[in-house]
Amino acid sequence: MGILSWIIVGAIAGWISGLVMRGHGFGLLGNILVGIAGGLVGGWLGGILFHLSDIVNGINPTSILVSFLGAVVLMLVIRLIRGH
Repeated sequence: MGILSWIIVGAIAGWISGLVMRGHGFGLLGNILVGIAGGLVGGWLGGILFHLSDIVNGINPTSILVSFLGAVVLMLVIRLIRGH
């Protein structure tokens, strides 16, 4: 997956997770970074839990869903660490 795909999927996943997590998110750049990191976390968790490989592989609904779920998990961890 190219860098532009990571940015687009990350932006979408970060924005949606910011809405779902009832916050203002982390701003545009922060949401993109959280979405990209969410893609990594979601892909990693998908590989461990469901034995799936290369689940985040382009601009498609599956990649956005996995990145979104990973971003939500990441936001939960960030909130637990920050105490909010």
